[in-house]
Amino acid sequence: MAHVHSAEMATDLTWGAPLTEDDLAAMPEDGHRYELIEGVLIVSPGPNRSHQQCVVSLVVLLHAGRAPEHEVLVAPFDVRFSRVTVVQPDVLVARKADVAPARLEVAPLLVIEVLSPSTRLIDLGTKRLAYEAAGVPAYWLVDPATPSLTVLHLAEGRYVEHAMVVGGEVYEATVPFPVTVVPSALLDS
Repeated sequence: MAHVHSAEMATDLTWGAPLTEDDLAAMPEDGHRYELIEGVLIVSPGPNRSHQQCVVSLVVLLHAGRAPEHEVLVAPFDVRFSRVTVVQPDVLVARKADVAPARLEVAPLLVIEVLSPSTRLIDLGTKRLAYEAAGVPAYWLVDPATPSLTVLHLAEGRYVEHAMVVGGEVYEATVPFPVTVVPSALLDS
C-alpha cells in the first residue's frame, strides 16, 4: 500500500515551547479531534459506533431534562480554559449566557467523556485533571464496554466519586439538573 504525503497535512509547530490555541487553529480538518492540555497536543481518532450511540442517547436525555437557561453541546465544540488548554468534551452542559458562537470560555456545568480504547487513559487522567483545575463542577465518564457511568463532583477543588452505576442500575442526577441515566439504555441493542 502506497503512503500518500500531502503538503496540506503538514503543520509547522513551535519548537521548544508549549503549543497555543493559534497552533490548534492551524490543525488540518482530517477527521481527528485536536485538543490542547497545558500546551500538549492531544490527537484522537474519530469515534466508533458504541461511542456515538452513547453520545446521542446522552444528548437526548440531557436536552429533554435541561432548564431553558442551559445548553447541551457535543464535540467538536471548543472549550477554552486558557491559550494552552482548549478541549472538546464529547458532551457538555453550559449556561446559554456563557456560550459564544464559536466556543465556550468558562467552565461548563457538566462535562461527559465516553471512553474508547484510544482515549481511555487521557479521559481518566489528563482530561480529568484539566477539568478539575478549570473548576468543572461535574464530570461523567461513560464506558460503553461495561456499560457503566462514573460520576465525579468537585469538592474543595478535587474530584470525588459521587456515584458509579453499571448495566441496568439507575443514576438520578441532580447536577446540573435532574435527569435519570441507565448505562445499558445508552446503547442501542
